[in-house]
Amino acid sequence: MAKETFSGISLFAGCGGSDLGMAAAGIKVAWANEVNEGACTLYESVTGSKAIDCCDVRRVEKFPKADILCGCYPCQGYSQAGRRNGADNINLLYQEFDRALRQIRPLAFVVENVDGMRFSHNSHLLQAQLVRFRSAGYRVSWKMLDAKDFGLAQDRRRLFLVGIRSSEGRTFSFPAATHGIGPGLSAYRTQRDVIWGYREAPHGSYADEDMHWYYLSRNRWRSWDQQARCIVAHWRHVGLHPDSPKLKRVSTDKWVFESAGVARRLSYLECAALQGFQEPDRFKGISVRRVFKAIGNAVPPPLFGAVASSLVTQLTRRAVSSRSA
Repeated sequence: MAKETFSGISLFAGCGGSDLGMAAAGIKVAWANEVNEGACTLYESVTGSKAIDCCDVRRVEKFPKADILCGCYPCQGYSQAGRRNGADNINLLYQEFDRALRQIRPLAFVVENVDGMRFSHNSHLLQAQLVRFRSAGYRVSWKMLDAKDFGLAQDRRRLFLVGIRSSEGRTFSFPAATHGIGPGLSAYRTQRDVIWGYREAPHGSYADEDMHWYYLSRNRWRSWDQQARCIVAHWRHVGLHPDSPKLKRVSTDKWVFESAGVARRLSYLECAALQGFQEPDRFKGISVRRVFKAIGNAVPPPLFGAVASSLVTQLTRRAVSSRSA
């Protein structure tokens, strides 16, 4: 863990993935907020911190002061699956983040959200956020990052917005990928690298319900030497374990197993490891289904940590330059 250099506030903290990333970057989370009680229970277990305030952010009248404001507000209606009916209230939670931003006036902020927000049919929501945050007095940069490019064994694309207070005279530059194919890059990590030790998953740590037609409407299988598909929040939709038989397409939206054998979905321990949580066994204290939901909705700590570390470095360099001038 890096030496603590900045204080942080975390909104929509979930089970603490973003906050572990901030801690690794040297940001001490002084206060965090989450409305889901199950996620709050996991937060304390996963992060070892009691900074979580379990309540609806809309009822918070006064926010604590901090250097960095982090927010991973949900916008499920703008996932790649497209806009969903009845999701408007969720999709407008960025306005609560904007309220906190204007009240706290932090040095900088970081937002993580679904990749689908940048597509043309959803871009109005992204533009609304950019307008609000810039009018609040911040220079805002945004970029899509893929978790596998930063050392996770998972295909997971997420949109990041980072703003630095305009008075600082600096625009944030996103970190370069650390993993991939090319000079100076480490090889992509695979499922074998990350979850081989969890392959003997205990009964009850994964969904053992029948694989219905929707689950088998697409290829859910990835080999040991590939990255996992994006970890999702519903335990019945989690990807197939690499030891499971391969799937083959037989018609439109219909896949079948190529051979006989035991087929199972990934366990919550494997999902947590693929999300970059170093101690998957800390996910306890609530039902397994709710654990899967919290893990699938979480921000991968290493990915958030890469962005937060870059922000800390740039802010620190700015402070040093100012003192030297």
